[in-house]
Amino acid sequence: MLNQVYRLVAARQFEVQTVAETVTDNDIVVRPRFLSVCHADQRYFTGSRPQSVLRKKLPMALIHEGVGEVVNDPKGEFKPGTLVTLIPNTPFGTDPIIKENYLPTSKFRSSGYDGFMQEYVVMHRDRVIALPDGFDMQMAAFIEMISVGVHGLTQLEAAMDADSNTIGIWGDGNLGYITATLVKQFFPDSKLIVFGRHQSKLDYFSFADKTYLVDDIPADLQISQAVECTGGRGSEMAIAQIVEHIRPMGTAILMGVSEDPVGIDTRNVLAKGITLRGTSRSGRADFERALKILSASPVTRERLQNLVGLTRKVSTIQDIIDFFEGDLTNYWGKAVMEWDV
Repeated sequence: MLNQVYRLVAARQFEVQTVAETVTDNDIVVRPRFLSVCHADQRYFTGSRPQSVLRKKLPMALIHEGVGEVVNDPKGEFKPGTLVTLIPNTPFGTDPIIKENYLPTSKFRSSGYDGFMQEYVVMHRDRVIALPDGFDMQMAAFIEMISVGVHGLTQLEAAMDADSNTIGIWGDGNLGYITATLVKQFFPDSKLIVFGRHQSKLDYFSFADKTYLVDDIPADLQISQAVECTGGRGSEMAIAQIVEHIRPMGTAILMGVSEDPVGIDTRNVLAKGITLRGTSRSGRADFERALKILSASPVTRERLQNLVGLTRKVSTIQDIIDFFEGDLTNYWGKAVMEWDV
């Protein structure tokens, strides 16, 4: 099968490349429908990754968040037209201990492996899950990011002690909003406090029990468990504040990605017996749990639909470039493109 792949070849430059695809009985051919942009995609688009990384990764199709429509299933398990969420993590092995998203042999779409900006995407059949009826497609486009929040909170469940009185979320961006929304499902009896840098963004967290600007946190405030969702240079301050305000023996889940190393006050981490646990990406089990939560909770779906920001149909390479440029100035929410190339 010949396929048209829209690859980033240099900063802000896309080319259409024809690729010969082999479709086996273990594959499903999907037509992408709605795709959502991640900060990682923008770092490639703007060329802000180190040049050594760009030389290694490009040319490459971007986007690892999306939903599509089944075009062909050789086994007939999925009917043509079935709407599915796409799982970007693609394992090529298993381990009894290491989860699929941490296996070094796994490949990840739009990170050295072509993402979903293609005319058709050939997916391993265990990398697609049928969407329930009635889902908003623009919200469904970033189920991958929702599954990342699910993975982080699942790891918190596994690592934390019995104190779930107060859950603190550091970060007022997209990941912070998604994770805070999910906290209400994972820990419904817990008090949720969100810490951020922008009051205008914190105002969106109306479902939280309390919000604080990071430069105005009461000195005596204590939290039971914490999740860091800031990333970048903000990670260092967030981790420092978590270490300061978390109760002894608490657990902090680190989810924000930083290009540069950040300092950690290990003296107080040790003195308070704090557990720091890093999480990255997600796997099929996290997608399944995310879909279960979304199906059972209309309130959660409604809150996450509020995260839809910039939306636009794209049909040409110039449309794609304009969409990415528009997302760079998008103040709030996820940018979702209707893929119509």
